[in-house]
Amino acid sequence: MSEFPSPPRSARMAAKQWRALATPSTDRTFDAAMAEALPDRARRWLSRSIAPGAPLAAAVCLTMSGEIKLGAWRRFTATQILRPGVGFVWAATARVAGVPVLGFDRYTGGSGEMRWRLGGLVPVMSAADDDVTRSAAGRLAIESVLLPTACVGMRWSEDEQGLHLHSAIDGHENTVDVTIGEDGRLGGAQLQRWGTPPGGDFGLHTFGVSVDEERDFGGVSIASAFRAGWWWGTDRQDEGEFFRARVSSALFR
Repeated sequence: MSEFPSPPRSARMAAKQWRALATPSTDRTFDAAMAEALPDRARRWLSRSIAPGAPLAAAVCLTMSGEIKLGAWRRFTATQILRPGVGFVWAATARVAGVPVLGFDRYTGGSGEMRWRLGGLVPVMSAADDDVTRSAAGRLAIESVLLPTACVGMRWSEDEQGLHLHSAIDGHENTVDVTIGEDGRLGGAQLQRWGTPPGGDFGLHTFGVSVDEERDFGGVSIASAFRAGWWWGTDRQDEGEFFRARVSSALFR
């Protein structure tokens, strides 16, 4: 298993949570028989995405860059630790009018938080209430598909509506609809997520991710280019899209 990096400057106020998510996990390895009892589409995705004998990692550290919509589209770089079913810390730096905006979003220990500072000093956003926690739990649920090895032991179902990944995190129940192609390739995911789309109020709204590219990192194929936003799969998808990212590295443990 890989060593994860130390918390970046943008996540220094979440360093304790970062380190907790980075603790080593199981040393089990993947065998295709582990997915045999899962619904057909889940089995095809996992068998395609995880090489036999690959470590069954419970956490991943992703390095990414892309664009995020903060009024206008802004370039960003980010590092994220993701442990499906447990938590995440997404630490990033973007620029507004040439000034860096540094901070993090997290869900750890049953609570969510957003904390961002202009130039690393002047607070521009800080929130850690029940609405933020519920929204962050939904984000954690849908981002589970970014780590196939962690999805092997999760609860799945399949019906005429499609394939569903069920997430129960600290009392937050979320059902993620996962799109898998005939070739076993991950196409994207959607759920009803608590949050505030542009101009809206807190409530349950359709949120989704579309996967544009995949890449193999040491025997595990993950989404390496993806887009996300509100009202996914509706005629308002373009309006709700606010995130575009490309993953450059993935470390597992």
